[in-house]
Amino acid sequence: MDKSAQFDTWDSDELHEECGVFGIYDFDGNDIASTIYYGLFALQHRGQESCGIAVSDTNGPKGSVKSYKGLGLVNEVFTPESLEGLQGNIGVGHVRYSTAGASNRENTQPLVLNYVKGTLALAHNGNLVNAMELKDKLSYTGAIFQTTIDSEVIAYLIARERLQTRSVEEAVKNAMIKLKGAYSLVIMSPRKLIGARDPFGFHPLCIGKRGNSYILASESTALDTIGADFVRDVEPGEVVMINKDGIHSDMSLAQPTKAKCIFEYIYFARPDSYIDNISVYNSRIMAGRILAQTHPVEADIVVGVPDSGNAAAYGYSLESGIQLATAFVKNSYVGRTFIKPKQSMRESSVRVKLNVIKDVVKGKRVIMIDDSIVRGTTSERIVRMLKNAGASEVHVRISSPPFLYPCYFGVDVPSDDQLIAHNNTVENICDMIGADSLGYLGVDRLSELIEGDKGYCDACFTGNYPIEPPTEDIRGEYDR
Repeated sequence: MDKSAQFDTWDSDELHEECGVFGIYDFDGNDIASTIYYGLFALQHRGQESCGIAVSDTNGPKGSVKSYKGLGLVNEVFTPESLEGLQGNIGVGHVRYSTAGASNRENTQPLVLNYVKGTLALAHNGNLVNAMELKDKLSYTGAIFQTTIDSEVIAYLIARERLQTRSVEEAVKNAMIKLKGAYSLVIMSPRKLIGARDPFGFHPLCIGKRGNSYILASESTALDTIGADFVRDVEPGEVVMINKDGIHSDMSLAQPTKAKCIFEYIYFARPDSYIDNISVYNSRIMAGRILAQTHPVEADIVVGVPDSGNAAAYGYSLESGIQLATAFVKNSYVGRTFIKPKQSMRESSVRVKLNVIKDVVKGKRVIMIDDSIVRGTTSERIVRMLKNAGASEVHVRISSPPFLYPCYFGVDVPSDDQLIAHNNTVENICDMIGADSLGYLGVDRLSELIEGDKGYCDACFTGNYPIEPPTEDIRGEYDR
């Protein structure tokens, strides 16, 4: 299926996170499908192509898993009737944006496996770099794959390891030894909820508690949404098993080298989330402050491009003393079903989602803060919108370094030939987007966004991959 035909979003010139995961175990036996629904709703920014929920009853027969999933947003896929049919006190949920594997219903998660030891339901955030190699090995030993996503490879590995181990959490750990790449996992077995995070800790995963329930989620904001208390982050390399006796931890795969995705703090995560004890909002404030220090300019107002540019704009304003203003009105009702106009009307696709308040910018020298420039088309349109609204100057400041290299770990960074910064200087890009000046966040200042922590991945900016990248671009599709 052609992805662009099925999911024609308002603009392709933006980055996407691959997935968000959520799991809950209610020890009192209460149904949890609606809780998972609201948890996924809070994680919708991490994936808008598909979503799903799988639940089981720990007091019922083993092997009985009910699931419902489909293409679209959480509130488009699920209805009160579909949620009522998902009865059980343990479950996992998933929201997806594909970076590997086609956009079709077969590739939606959670994946549910029935095998000799019972059932597994798995939700995965990340990308493996050795998925094809593992898939080939499994295929030659009889595995038959129903999807084209690397998550199914993980599920098969866990199921096979379970045949040789005493517990499912031990099987998860044994499978992790064979995996290379990024993965935050939430797994449901008949009587256990398991969370696992790759040893580099590329993507987040945290633990929460509400009453007599334990929760696993990609971001702490999902815990806030359902009224749960934050307990702690799952550590890189950790496997946590949750059953009626509480939380059990295995740290035997932990390693000293960490590579947390720095772009989680710059763009992907919601600003009200905390990741590894760092406030995402404060990270973006700091990015704005650094931009004001390194790329000052005389201007009348600072404006942020909604939503991820807003906090950085505030930081720039705080540091520079230049007034912060609201120049954009964002249409919050543009969902995944929005149909892009024909090519002749392409310009209006930005205006449908974003409009400029003319009275704010007319006759003003504007500093426009955004989180990134990928292909450059959106930045060019927004700069033109500001100038058409009467801005006398538009100075663009970007709260990340230039994108120069693709990502193989679960972020939809295009191949380098599609990245505007790969073959153009900052001066060229400035001319191409029509700005009066352009400044990026310096690579050497990235650690300041996370309180001096050096354990982060910046490969999309530097090409310094923490894991040897694949020799071919495996991010498109695994079916071959």
